[in-house]
Amino acid sequence: MTTSSDAVLKTILREAKTIALVGHSPKPQRPSYQIAQYLRSVGYQVYPIHPAVKEIEGHQVYASLADLPGPVDIVNVFRRAEFLPGITEEAIAIQAPTLWAQLDVIHPEAEALASAAQLNLVMDRCIKIEHQRLIG
Repeated sequence: MTTSSDAVLKTILREAKTIALVGHSPKPQRPSYQIAQYLRSVGYQVYPIHPAVKEIEGHQVYASLADLPGPVDIVNVFRRAEFLPGITEEAIAIQAPTLWAQLDVIHPEAEALASAAQLNLVMDRCIKIEHQRLIG
């Protein structure tokens, strides 16, 4: 189901401890890099996901969600919308409770998949903006 109420978003952000960031760029000027840094600075364990990179700023990078060392609370997506259904299937496979797609990342098939699996789905929202707005 698509999640959008402030109360639900606040609960997701407060209860989460680990975030897999799909599409984490190794380039400091990219939003995915900057948001990962922010998420770490406010206390989350962030696992970078990028198939072509081995390490970012001393953090091991994983090629896919299936390669993660343990469960995650949120899968945060920095990929184009056409990749969202596949990432949704991967998030379901690893039993992540929440899939969070960044601004302008919307896909109806991903929404249907998430709904069928009872996965919390947040689309077209920036996790950093929402964290700052709801948590501070």
